[in-house]
Amino acid sequence: MGIELTAIHWIYVVFILLIIGFMVARRDTTFICIVGIFLIAITATNSINSSISGIFNSFIFAITELLPTILVISIIVGMSKTLTSTGINDVMISPFTKLIKTPTLAYWIIGILMMGISWFFWPSPAVALIGAVLLPVALRAGLPALAVAMSMNLFGHGIALSGDFVIQAAPKLTADAAGLPVSDVISASIPLVIVMGVVTTLTAFFFIKRDMNSGKLNMSTAVTESTDLPTDLPQANLLTPIQKRVFAILIPILFAFDVVVMFLFDLQGGDATALIGGTAILILLTITLFSHKHKGLEKITTYLVEGFQFGFKVFGPVIPIAAFFYLGDAGFQAIIGEQLPEHSHGIVNDLGVALASVVPLTAQVGAITLTVVGAITGLDGSGFSGISLAGSIGSLFGTAIGGGAATLTALGQIAGIWVGGGALIPWAMIPVAAICKVDVFELARRNFLPVVIGLIVTTIVAMFLI
Repeated sequence: MGIELTAIHWIYVVFILLIIGFMVARRDTTFICIVGIFLIAITATNSINSSISGIFNSFIFAITELLPTILVISIIVGMSKTLTSTGINDVMISPFTKLIKTPTLAYWIIGILMMGISWFFWPSPAVALIGAVLLPVALRAGLPALAVAMSMNLFGHGIALSGDFVIQAAPKLTADAAGLPVSDVISASIPLVIVMGVVTTLTAFFFIKRDMNSGKLNMSTAVTESTDLPTDLPQANLLTPIQKRVFAILIPILFAFDVVVMFLFDLQGGDATALIGGTAILILLTITLFSHKHKGLEKITTYLVEGFQFGFKVFGPVIPIAAFFYLGDAGFQAIIGEQLPEHSHGIVNDLGVALASVVPLTAQVGAITLTVVGAITGLDGSGFSGISLAGSIGSLFGTAIGGGAATLTALGQIAGIWVGGGALIPWAMIPVAAICKVDVFELARRNFLPVVIGLIVTTIVAMFLI
């Protein structure tokens, strides 16, 4: 059944292009996002009152969706301030400084560790585990925070999440939609994930080294708060050297225990992140009470407030843009109501289906279409919400051209997750940007060329595999 594209769909497309243009021009997107929300709402409802209310409700929806991430980042930052003020952080990172001595080693070691943990527990908890411990090490080795964030993004939210070989949530969604066995989609995705990962990470590394040598990328580039030195200098009398060493050993053990619990009880995504966040709160409480003695109760509140101030300061600019793009998926019904055509599956999915219905069915065009459709479905910043559509279209194209359905499905999955899962869309990259204390929009701009080049090369390779 054909999809009816309405004025709402076209307004959404126009404002996507405007937002991308504003980002490229390094201009703030808040105003244009709010105007877009208002125009979509008034077009859908024909009511000024509902449209004005829709702006506010879209912000509420975005904050609600982002709140778990805001909370865990705030708590991790509060814990890190506790570790810094007591000097425990310096003791914790000292073993890694012996291994990670150069920017090159920092980029690859952090990326590979991020990928490994993300395969088993997804990137969100991996960001907290890797970033809190290894960011200071990378900075001391001379790798700028923005480059650390790129490494974590590309290896975790890119390579690990797009293949999802261990948890297999992504390939199951696409395989079910395509009517294929999960094993077929995973097998077809392996060469594509390898090509995408190698091309993207090598390209990013080339750009990082080039810009570091020219001075365009340095320790202060896009940093939202100084990360080169601790915000709070260690207070000498809070803990003895032995006590610092004990806590420095105990904290990794606690987080390692979390990893074991995640594995034993199959905790993933939000559940795994909650476990990490709860552990961080307990560490903050214990160390603060132990180190600050009778002032500990007040200092607990101080550290938490500092964490929340940082969290909301970082997330503030992202809420308007997230509010706009959530209208592309489930957010539309929650914010505006049942105002789309009867058979609509959301603005973003409608656009993907419409695109697929107007292109000729050949292997080459099929590969390009699946990449574009996957990228479009990733615009909502989820990465997962639209990959079922990629599976459906992959099956359609595979049938039409007489084969290659699994490869096309895997290609759409990879494009959707690389774009929307946290490697390209700014509001999906907030956890990494917040942990590394870099500007999320600058991180998106830095990732743009490596990801686009990777998608182009991967699409070409897919043409030969179909």
